[in-house]
Amino acid sequence: MASITPIHSARPRVLEFFAGIGLARMGLEQAGFRVVWASDYEPDKRAMYDAQFGDTDDHSFALGDIAKVTVDALPRNAALAWASSPCTDLSLAGGRAGLAGAQSGTFWHFVRLLRELGEDSPEVAVLENVVGLATSHGGEDLAAAIRAFNELGYSVDVLSVDARRFLPQSRPRLFLVGAKNPPEDVPDPNSELRPDWLQAAYGDKSLRTHRAALPAPPAPLTEGLGALMEAIPLHDERWWDAARTEAFMSSLSPAQLDRVAALKRTVGVKYRTAYRRTRNGVAVWEVRPDDVSGCLRTARGGSSKQAVVRLGNNRFQVRWMTPREYARLMGAGDYDLSAARTNQALFGFGDAVAVPAVAWLAENYLMPLVRGSMTEAQATLPREASRG
Repeated sequence: MASITPIHSARPRVLEFFAGIGLARMGLEQAGFRVVWASDYEPDKRAMYDAQFGDTDDHSFALGDIAKVTVDALPRNAALAWASSPCTDLSLAGGRAGLAGAQSGTFWHFVRLLRELGEDSPEVAVLENVVGLATSHGGEDLAAAIRAFNELGYSVDVLSVDARRFLPQSRPRLFLVGAKNPPEDVPDPNSELRPDWLQAAYGDKSLRTHRAALPAPPAPLTEGLGALMEAIPLHDERWWDAARTEAFMSSLSPAQLDRVAALKRTVGVKYRTAYRRTRNGVAVWEVRPDDVSGCLRTARGGSSKQAVVRLGNNRFQVRWMTPREYARLMGAGDYDLSAARTNQALFGFGDAVAVPAVAWLAENYLMPLVRGSMTEAQATLPREASRG
């Protein structure tokens, strides 16, 4: 029996850059991958990662500045490199500095390490980020990222996947899938995965790109939030007091007030999420009209936490969303939160990628690429190369 190869050794190995609390790992491992190395610079996220996955001999974690990670620290024979690089300089809540920003610019250290791996670089490399990357600096940041992958030998596919296709949370994300041996380029008119605002990348003849033939993703959800909310007793201290609730109500617009009043009068309990925005220099609350959460975010860079509104049976109550609700809305409902502080958990999940979005991409695209089961063909080549 000692000579039998452990089953996990046959699973393709993954390097997980900017791992955060490990939600990408959860999605990848659901699809059959095995994460053997991870990195992040925030101790609080590392602590949550360790609580969830434990410390094992077949996995190592590099805590600290990615600029200080050397290629010697990376395991060889990885099939996939995944990077969820910081989005602060690309998101609406950030300064929109783009890939030149101090945080989002860490992408270039991911590129550096892939370059230094040389022939040992993985067959597939993925960058996950906010959709703002597609428009940052008029599209130049996206082109620069694709070009950087091209220089490493990867053809690139660019996809937009919203977590709302799997969970009741509106959370669109961009995925750049780099492949050394790309599948056939298949134009896909009216694509749900490559909408019109992504087509410029494929029309740029200086870039090497491809469009893999993929199944249509599930339709966006229109409900389900209420089913994920915790059943917190009506008199629990987490519900805001009368003065705070009145201040919340007074900030709503007339249209919002009418909507809330109508829901309050209905029979049964409904849940909605609320988000604080600045309108004409004044902080106001806005309540979503549907049974779906807005995008979970971290409370920094001008952004804010989400509140939960409970309506119906002539009652109206408001509280902050709980860490467990954040976890459920990210597809990680059983995540180990036993040692996490509330704000630590909210930051961790607010910075993360939804588990089922990663799992869908991994099952339908990344694993077939790694296994070589997609038809390999010449991808779209730069104009200069095609002349040869």
